[in-house]
Amino acid sequence: MTVLGKVVNVLFAALLGGVALLFFILAVNYKSLKFIADNYLALVWSAAVLTVIVIVLYVVFFLLGKKTWYRLLFCGLVCADIFAVIFYAACAMEIIDKINSIEALREYIGSFGSVAVIIFIVFSYLQVVILPVPGSVTVAAGVLLFGPLQCAIYSFIGIVLGSVTAFAIGRWIGYKAVCWIVGKEDLDKWLDKIKGKDYLILSLMFLLPMFPDDILCFVAGLSSMTWPYFVVMIIITRLLSCLTVSYSLDLIPFNEWWGILIWAVIAVLVVLAFWLVIKYSDKIDKFLKNKFKIKSREIKSDKEDK
Repeated sequence: MTVLGKVVNVLFAALLGGVALLFFILAVNYKSLKFIADNYLALVWSAAVLTVIVIVLYVVFFLLGKKTWYRLLFCGLVCADIFAVIFYAACAMEIIDKINSIEALREYIGSFGSVAVIIFIVFSYLQVVILPVPGSVTVAAGVLLFGPLQCAIYSFIGIVLGSVTAFAIGRWIGYKAVCWIVGKEDLDKWLDKIKGKDYLILSLMFLLPMFPDDILCFVAGLSSMTWPYFVVMIIITRLLSCLTVSYSLDLIPFNEWWGILIWAVIAVLVVLAFWLVIKYSDKIDKFLKNKFKIKSREIKSDKEDK
């Protein structure tokens, strides 16, 4: 690469960092949340210092020829731009003001009247793809608006559509991005090593609560998981989770000591179950494969007898 090419590359990275910082500052200027208003200067200075550090690291790794590191930082700057712009738009349109609590979100969606159902489905979809809003907040607001059963159905529609979109992004864009960062040969080698186990682990993580399902959809797109398996798995797991969360939020409150205790016990059991699956993943995988082979032989022998 020529000297001019290197200079342009570095300046472009600096521009990306500057754009992210600019939109972040514009967003926090609205002081939509009390936390932002109380810590405005600290947030601005922290963002500025972090941006400078990332750009400096990018320049250092770029000049040293560390492709993986400076490409990773470059992707980080691009993502920062995207999220900063979304955050700014949410603040400018006063969406942040309306989704900072369950009650505020309920009032905001309910204000749309007859089309509130469509707005809720769209919001559930966006919550998976781009909005940094916990799913429990969306579902809790939906339960207050529509009741547990209808909320579960509407959430299911929006979340499944969002999950498929996230998987597609991970499969078509994420794979190429990671290939560009670490190299196709290394990525394929890594995916080949975990092939088989990713089905079991990811499926369990989708089924159990307390895991970031939205991020998992993007990760699943990078795995060896096929489209048909993902669609069937996401329909089953999302349906179960939507029904469970909708009815549990209606039955187990967050504002009572006994409700908090039950949720804490559930969280501990989820973590324990996941740890056991990770620890014995090889044995579980071997058991399932052996069972599948036995069934295959039985079917084959039945055909031969006929």
